[in-house]
Amino acid sequence: MLSPERTRFRKQHRGRMKGRSARGNSICFGRFGLQALEPAWITSRQIEAGRRAITRHARRGGKVWIRLFPDKPITARPAGTRMGSGKGSTEYWVSVVKPGRALHEMGGVPESIAGAATGIAAYKMPIRTRLINVPVEMQNANRKDYPTIK
Repeated sequence: MLSPERTRFRKQHRGRMKGRSARGNSICFGRFGLQALEPAWITSRQIEAGRRAITRHARRGGKVWIRLFPDKPITARPAGTRMGSGKGSTEYWVSVVKPGRALHEMGGVPESIAGAATGIAAYKMPIRTRLINVPVEMQNANRKDYPTIK
């Protein structure tokens, strides 16, 4: 599972997920991508499950990029403990995802395989997603803001 080697602070506040993703909302590396349409916390296990699904379906040929990193610690208290005595210990790590964020990217495979692979990965995510792609004529052009969620 993905997790930071070290952080500046061990515990964080929960925070809010307002608005759309300002960064990471377009395809940067591959030709096809999986884009989030809803806000959510995506755990490191869900990210890994999506990565495995894409790589197994694409077999050889393709390359996969993970565009998320779980850098937010989520704490939990042990079952059966009374209230008080501080915040619980870190249980798992999540990535804060806003609508429009690119979750995974892949390249080097045909569109049919990419669509099927991202469909399997989307089933493992806790949010609605969609497949985004870069047209062949735009592949080598400057893709600074293509495509973004509307």
